[in-house]
Amino acid sequence: MFKRVLVANRGEIAVRVIRALRGMGIPSVAVYSKEDQDSLHGRLAEERVCIGEGSSRNSYLNMDTLITVAKNTGCDAIHPGYGFLSENAQFAEKCRENDICFIGPSPEVIDGMGNKSQARAKMREAGVPVVPGSLKALYDVKEALEEAKAMGFPVMIKASSGGGGKGMRECYSEGDFENEFLTAQRESANAFSDDAMYLEKLILEPRHVEVQIMGDSFGNVIALGERDCSIQRNHQKLVEESPSPIVTAESRKAMMEAAVNAAKAVSYVGAGTIEFIVDQEGKFYFMEMNTRIQVEHGVTELVTDTDLVIEQIRVCAGEPLSMKQEEVLLRGHAIECRINAEIPEKNFMPSPGTITALHLPGGNGVRVDTAIYTGYKIPMEYDSMIAKVLVHGKDRQEAIRKMKGALEEMLVLGVETNLDFQYKIMQSESFVEGKVDTGFIERFTLGGK
Repeated sequence: MFKRVLVANRGEIAVRVIRALRGMGIPSVAVYSKEDQDSLHGRLAEERVCIGEGSSRNSYLNMDTLITVAKNTGCDAIHPGYGFLSENAQFAEKCRENDICFIGPSPEVIDGMGNKSQARAKMREAGVPVVPGSLKALYDVKEALEEAKAMGFPVMIKASSGGGGKGMRECYSEGDFENEFLTAQRESANAFSDDAMYLEKLILEPRHVEVQIMGDSFGNVIALGERDCSIQRNHQKLVEESPSPIVTAESRKAMMEAAVNAAKAVSYVGAGTIEFIVDQEGKFYFMEMNTRIQVEHGVTELVTDTDLVIEQIRVCAGEPLSMKQEEVLLRGHAIECRINAEIPEKNFMPSPGTITALHLPGGNGVRVDTAIYTGYKIPMEYDSMIAKVLVHGKDRQEAIRKMKGALEEMLVLGVETNLDFQYKIMQSESFVEGKVDTGFIERFTLGGK
């Protein structure tokens, strides 16, 4: 097992990882930017080191600085959390070159699954259902248009190295294609330094359902049920739940088998997620693989009674999985609401500032993952998510009632948040009935039910 771990992240995920390490008896080193000098994760770790200020490029994305800090503080492993460098093959390779374990899959797996075109080809070989789309990376708009015409509109234009909704455009007609393709390509080049694109057949009114997997270095892979992440704004998730209200026992079995096959096809080690898109007939197709722990991992923990972060650390240290597939049981229903410092009425514009008063909900079956406290200053430089409220009930309706109670109880003053917006979602007729898709938020903000 590791002797000391550097946590190369910030906010609630850094706190989550540090707490997991504490539970394992492993000392942690926190890194922080000048903007995060009063952060909770820095206070919880055994040691903390400032790594820069201003842009993330000067701190959390500075690979050489992170490696240097890890070596100077005696760390033999780095946990990247999610975001930042968590899916960066170059950083994973730098860790390997310096005899530091990257708590995640190998650089080769990150690179192969991070490239959407390569990943789709690999999944086809493994027999995993894939959305009809281009078979190679596309750079030229004219060549891409010919592919789109052959595929038939509407299509989804995606960045090969994309994520977080960047470099994505829906296109419904030939006349709009050139503009949409070039706009998405520019976004991709700016965000990922990669202008490779690919096309998918656009599935109308889809559900976004993902399967949590965990693999070890002995070739074992398990699936820990599915999460429904269909409620999104600007291609970023707002509400996640497990199990999905639309997935039957039969389709769950098929989906989990496909996810395990996908992970085994790339000899996956660590925590990962196979993301599927589900059409109106209930057919599912591979969308992408996230080679890291997910923001929404907590809902899976609640319904499977597991600690995914500890399990992730264990398998990346070379230990075998602590459970077999037949031991994975889904119990009850869990829901997560992401609480963001933002203004939903102004297209979810971020609302940084100082928290002047704070009360977090509690009680049986209620969990809050956060790094905020009264007096905490939310920086404008980073993502607007400030907390995750999770609940667990014996069934979906009980979970919804618990979530409404938790949102009613939560108080955050000093900044604008989406608390009221999330409460309205919990009350909405479509959500209560489980009849949502990835376009729900757009309709909801226009007065839909």
